[in-house]
Amino acid sequence: MKIAPSILSANFANLLEGIRKIEKNADLLHIDVMDGHFVPNISIGPVVVKSLRKYTSLPFDVHLMIENPDLYIKDFVKAGANIVTVHQEACIHLHRTIQKIKSYDIKAGVALNPTTSLDTLKYILQDIDMVLIMTVNPGFGGQKFIDSMLKKIEELSSIRENLNLTFEIEVDGGINVHNVKQVVEAGCDIIVAGSAIFESTDPSQTIKELREAVKR
Repeated sequence: MKIAPSILSANFANLLEGIRKIEKNADLLHIDVMDGHFVPNISIGPVVVKSLRKYTSLPFDVHLMIENPDLYIKDFVKAGANIVTVHQEACIHLHRTIQKIKSYDIKAGVALNPTTSLDTLKYILQDIDMVLIMTVNPGFGGQKFIDSMLKKIEELSSIRENLNLTFEIEVDGGINVHNVKQVVEAGCDIIVAGSAIFESTDPSQTIKELREAVKR
């Protein structure tokens, strides 16, 4: 299991301090990009990502919750993204968008909102490196995990096994020490956690506790 702390729940007045608290125990840094259109919130853009890139070697897992993601892929790649994930719901020509991401020699992921069917990825799974299953409605941190999404994770894991594919399954939304084991047992490879980590008194220790919870 990999853990990708989401800076959406970090202190935006001092993002670097927040990263310093988790980088020794984290596997990736999850960066939520929101435009106020695709989701009802606004976060950060390429300039901030570029600034952070100078100070940490953690892989940047950039999650574009935006309309017209094709217009900004190049900017985020230049800023230092290692993985760019777009939403199936935001892409008119998803295959073209995935090919554009991969043309920059980085990993490409596709995110699905809670009510979006796995069937929408039927013809793209062989071309992507990661599927991000949203277990809350995207836009805000601190939401409650939607329990019915466990079945969706299990189904995606079965599809991957049956097709003999190697894409990773990432899960984002409402994950904490109480439900992380269920999520991993359902087939998740990468855990995104925001408020559970950054709103704790010791973010680094919380990451360790998430890993321990899976082993119990």
